Amino acid sequence: MRLRNIPGAGDVIAASPYVIQNPKEHRGAYKELFGNDHALHVEIGMGKGKFIVQMAKLHPEINYIGMERYSSVLLRALQKLDAMEEVPSNVRFMCVDAKELTQFFANGEIDRIYLNFSDPWPKDRHAKRRLPSKEFLALYDQVLKRDGTIEFKTDNRGLFDFAVDELALAGWQAKEITYDLHHDARLCEGNVMTEYEEKFSSKGNPICKYIIFR
Repeated sequence: MRLRNIPGAGDVIAASPYVIQNPKEHRGAYKELFGNDHALHVEIGMGKGKFIVQMAKLHPEINYIGMERYSSVLLRALQKLDAMEEVPSNVRFMCVDAKELTQFFANGEIDRIYLNFSDPWPKDRHAKRRLPSKEFLALYDQVLKRDGTIEFKTDNRGLFDFAVDELALAGWQAKEITYDLHHDARLCEGNVMTEYEEKFSSKGNPICKYIIFR
């Protein structure tokens, strides 16, 4: 589905103090940007921002960056922040393409990556565009710390099976896997839902999740 372009979205994003402008200039220096040496967690494909903003509120001891390539979607996240009485000081956004991840983050700079309900890119010829593909895992391997983690959630079983298969091809191993997150009391503890997760789980769709360690 093609996203509707929202006139003026780019101007709002460029003027927002919550968006990291020219992120390549901050590569390797996010501790200076946030003003502390807290761990850095990054959500790739953050959508409208519900998940990462809630995580920032719950964990002020962690710095969060949400990446979203579509300006019309990122605009919705900024509108949510503007409606809040108090915006968490430990969250920032980027309007960028994940393909350039290593240009925005230095080697070993990220502690955790979240992939939530990523675009499944259903056609086989587009497999390398999927965020849990071996091509993207190679990028994550560069920016994650030695003991860093990736958490991936989706309701799309086909995409999840693909993602699990890609782990072996890329030399990764899953620490945890569940095919029904909301009925797994241990893995669901502390779970923060995204907009899509709320939508699909309300329809009875089981949510799959894996956690992998670098």
